[in-house]
Amino acid sequence: MQKIIIILFIFLNFYTNSISAEYGYFLSLKNKKVNVRYGPGFDYPIKYIYKKKFLPIKVIDKKENFRRIIDHKKNSGWIHISQLKKSNSLIVLEDKIIFSKNSKFSKPLFRLEKGRLVILKKCISNWCKIKSNNYSGWLYTKNSWGKIE
Repeated sequence: MQKIIIILFIFLNFYTNSISAEYGYFLSLKNKKVNVRYGPGFDYPIKYIYKKKFLPIKVIDKKENFRRIIDHKKNSGWIHISQLKKSNSLIVLEDKIIFSKNSKFSKPLFRLEKGRLVILKKCISNWCKIKSNNYSGWLYTKNSWGKIE
C-alpha cells in the first residue's frame, strides 16, 4: 500500500510539473501587424492590433491553433500560432546601460530607455549581446521582459 502511495505521489508531482512548464513561455510576433482577438478563433472580434514586429509576448494558455498571450503592459488576448515565432527579443523595463563586454566593469557604450525593444544575438548567463537600431553591445537582462537564455 505504501509503495502505491509513493508511486502515485511521484506521478502526480511529475504531471503537475509538466503542465506548468507547458505555459509561461515566450514567443515573438512574426509580422508588423498582428490581430489579437477576444477568443480562440477567427469568429471572435479583434480586441486590438499589435504593430511591432519582434515584440516579445508570454503564452499563458492554448486552444487548438490559438495561443492566449500577455504582454509587458499586462494586455492579453488570443493570437493564431501562424503569427508567432521563437522569441529572439527583449523589452527593457527600466533604463539600462549597454556595455562593450558582458561585465559591468567594461566600457559603457550607450543608454537604453525603458520600454525599448532589442534583438538578442546571444546570451551568456544574465548577459545578452543585443542589437538596437545601428547599435550593439551587452545588456544585463535583470528587469527585462522576454526570453532570456
